[in-house]
Amino acid sequence: MDLEVSEPIDFSSGDHQHLVRKAADSNVQIKSGQSYTTSPSEPQKTRGNPHSKMKERADSYVVQISDETTPNDSNNLANPFSDSSVRRAFIIKVFLILSAQLVVTGAIVSLFLFWKGLKSWVLKNAWFTYAILPAFFVVLIVLACCGKLRRQVPANYILLGLFTVLQGLLLGAVSVFYNAEEVLWATAATAVVTLALTLFALQTKWDFTMLNGMLFVLLFVLIIYGILLLFIRSYWLHLLYAGLGTIIFSLYLVMDVQLMVGGRHHHSDLDPEEYVFAALNIYLDIINLFLFILQLIGLGR
Repeated sequence: MDLEVSEPIDFSSGDHQHLVRKAADSNVQIKSGQSYTTSPSEPQKTRGNPHSKMKERADSYVVQISDETTPNDSNNLANPFSDSSVRRAFIIKVFLILSAQLVVTGAIVSLFLFWKGLKSWVLKNAWFTYAILPAFFVVLIVLACCGKLRRQVPANYILLGLFTVLQGLLLGAVSVFYNAEEVLWATAATAVVTLALTLFALQTKWDFTMLNGMLFVLLFVLIIYGILLLFIRSYWLHLLYAGLGTIIFSLYLVMDVQLMVGGRHHHSDLDPEEYVFAALNIYLDIINLFLFILQLIGLGR
C-alpha cells in the first residue's frame, strides 16, 4: 500500500477515519491473499504482471497534512489587540482624552455656576439652550455614524472637541436651575461612583458586555418614560425616573469600560483606531450619570 500526498484532507471533519478503515481492509485482503501462495517463484511472476501493478496502484491512497492555522489561531492573529502593548497604548490614550473632556466640561459648567451675570442671562433667554441642541445632536450623529471620519486625524479631535464644548454649554444651561452646592455634591458623587465602577469593571469576572441588548431596551424604555413625565407632574414618578437612569447608566459605564479593556470579555471587538469612539461612550455615560444624580439630589432637597 502506497501513501502519496496530493490533496488536502480535513482531519477535524473525520474524513481520515474512513481512509484508515479502507486502508486496513485492503491490508487484510492482501495478507489473506498471500497466505494461499506457497510457490517461491510467485513474487517474480507478480513483478512482471502489469495487472498486479494496476492493483497496487489502485490500493494507494492520498493523504496530505496541512500546516494551516486553525480558525481560532487565525482570529488571534487577525486581532490587533492580541499584543498587550497595543491594548495598553489604546487604554492610556482613551483615558487621556476622557480626562481632557471632563476638565473642559467642568471649566465651562463652573462659568455658569459662579458667574452671576451669565447665570441670570441664561435664565432670561431660554432660546440659548434650544439653539445649542440641534448642533449638539448633529455632531453626535456624525461621530457615531461616520466611522472613517472619527478615525482621521485631526478631524476626529476637532469634532470631539466641538462636541465637548457643546455638551459643556448644555450642562451649564441645566446647572443654572440648581444651587451651586447641589451641583458640587452631584459632581463629587459622580466622581466617586465613576471611580468605584471603573475599578469594579477592571477586577470583576462578570462579563457585562453581554448585556448590550438588554441595556439598549432599558434605555429605550427610559426615554419613553421621560417623555411621559413631561406631561405628568408627580414627585415619586420623577424620583423613580432618576433612580432608574442612575442604575442604567452605571451599568453602561461598566460595560463600556470592559469593552475598552477587552481581554476575556465576549464582545471586546473595538479597533485600535476607535479611541475617540471609546472615549465618547465613556464620557456620555459619566455625563448622563451626573445628570441623574443631580436630579436625585435636587428632588431630595
